[in-house]
Order: sequence, then structure tokens, then C-alpha cells
Amino acid sequence: MRTHLVVAGAFAVTGLAASALTPVQPAFAGEQLTIVSWGGAYQAALRKAYFEPFTKATGTKLTEDEYSGEIAKVRAMVESKTVSWDLMDASGRAAWLMCEQGLLERIDWKKVGLDRAKFGDDGKMDCGVPIQTNSTIVAYDKDKLPNGPKTITDLFDTMKFPGKRGLVKSFSPNLEWALIADGVPTKDVYKVLSTPDGVDRAFKKLETIKKDVIWWTAGAQAPQLLADGQVVMTAAYHGRITAAVKETGKHYEIVWDSAQAGTGNWTIPKGSPHLDVAYKFLAFAGSPQVQADLTRYIPYGPANKDAMALVDPAVLPDLPNTPDRESIALQPDYPFLVERSDELGQRFTAWLAK
Repeated sequence: MRTHLVVAGAFAVTGLAASALTPVQPAFAGEQLTIVSWGGAYQAALRKAYFEPFTKATGTKLTEDEYSGEIAKVRAMVESKTVSWDLMDASGRAAWLMCEQGLLERIDWKKVGLDRAKFGDDGKMDCGVPIQTNSTIVAYDKDKLPNGPKTITDLFDTMKFPGKRGLVKSFSPNLEWALIADGVPTKDVYKVLSTPDGVDRAFKKLETIKKDVIWWTAGAQAPQLLADGQVVMTAAYHGRITAAVKETGKHYEIVWDSAQAGTGNWTIPKGSPHLDVAYKFLAFAGSPQVQADLTRYIPYGPANKDAMALVDPAVLPDLPNTPDRESIALQPDYPFLVERSDELGQRFTAWLAK
């Protein structure tokens, strides 16, 4: 999930460790970009690791905007040829979907000047440069549950761990986790889920805990459910749990088994008004040192494999993409999830309503 800096000419860039990298080409007068991300602490981290250093290195004026991943808004801008955003931070599934629908520019990696292979499977999507990796995990309060869950199977064991559990109100990763808990090897999950019998099997397993689930829709809700004692364990975004531990002193523990890996991607809306400058940013933002710097501000792993060696060792315990965690993670099959999203989403919604 992740690049060595090989940049030349107009796209030579620098990370924060300027001595190790080629100096950035200064911006031409008036160069500017509008960059969109998800707001909050995450965007504040991007500002420190990406936006401010890029402006300092190039002189490019950056204007920030925020969104909640609304594909409809992007489609409206592209179709009406009124694109005002130059770069968007898009989640894995959304990036694949928008790429397939022709809403994003296809990335010319030669123009970026980075080795695409260094980003592993995350680099296979044609319309983005991976920015970070994150995880949807299961978490619990060790003070309340000293011998807490260790595997995703424990999420479904209401005899051993009685009480409510929180889950994100979405078909994924719940269907995948249900199959894993029912004995399907993680590597075979999407093969099984691609069959009608596999889908039936996943819903049948999910049904066994349905009455014990509190569904959440916003990332901030998961740690709050734990804090309020409404659940004994909950699916959560790992960054939220790590932040809650540091901010509140709570003894929340993360279960990394079968954690669903996620990716953030820098993407360019089709028709970006500043395409050449956007490519300069991609070269900068994909470089190892800059991606390593993001981990100083938020515990998201770098997508660039060469960046891991540059991460402060003190930060590594909080990252989702260390080798031991990657080896037991659930890696999303984005083409499958995009192709089957409507069908599985509708069935999930109907199942919830029963």
C-alpha cells in the first residue's frame, strides 16, 4: 500500500527533509489550487503535513474546502463543466466508482514522476495517488472487559461476550466479517460473497447478532458508544479510537484481526482548472518523506511503501499497516464492492427493516 521519489524537470519536489530531496520548482506567479478533504482533525493533519509545506516549497496558493464524499456533487460539476476543485481526497470505494464513471482524470504516472508499483495494490486504481491507509477495527474498553475479544469471531460470540455491540450502518465490512466469523478464510471472502449462497450465508450469520447491535453512521459515534457504556465492543475507525485514548486516557483496546483496510487517494476531478499544478502536488504528496510526516499528526499509515522506514518508531504502534497487521487485515476488493454496491446495499437496507 504505498513510493520512492523519482521526479525530474518541472515536477521535481521536496519533502520536509529538503536535504534528501531535489529542490521544488518555484511556482509561477498566480499558481493556485483548491483542495478538498474531510475536515476535522484529519484535514488539520493534512494541512501540516501536505498543504503548508507544499505552499512553502512552491509558492502555490492553496484554498481548502471540505465535503462528505458526495459523488453527486462531483458529477454535477463535471457534467456542467463548472469544476472548481482541483484535487479531492477520495476514499477507496468512492475513488474506484468515480473513476469508473469518468468523473476523474486518469493519472499519468510518468507525469507524476513516481513509481506506481511502490503503492502496491492501492496503486492499481487508475485515477488516484494513494495518500494514506486506515482501518475499520473492533474496539473495546479494557477497564470494563479485561479479557476482551481477540478475533472477529468474538464480535459474533454473544455467549462469551454478552451485551450490545456497535456496527457501522453499511453492508461492508459487516458481510465480510460475518463470513470470516463463519469460517471463511479472509483471502476467500470476496470469492464466497460473489455467489448467491455466500451472500445468504453472510446475512444468516449477521442475523445471529442483529438484536444485539447498535448501528452508527458517523465515526465520532463509535468511541462515544464505548464511553457511555452502551456497547461492550464496537466497530470503529482506528484513528478515532487512538485519538480517544490520547485525549481521554481511556483504556480502549483495538482488535486488529480482520480489520478492514481503507485508503485515501488524491484524485483530480475531470476538468480541473489547474491540471499541471495539480500534478505538481501529486508528485509532492506521493513522496516518501511527506507521507511519513503525516503520521506525526494522525495515526494513518503512509500509502508509500518507502515511507515506512522514515516513520518515527514511537508512532508505529498506532499505525494500521505494519507488516504484522497487514498480514491479518481484510483487504477490500474495490472493483467487487463498486460492482455489487447497489445490490448488496439494497439488500442490507431491506434486512435492517425486517
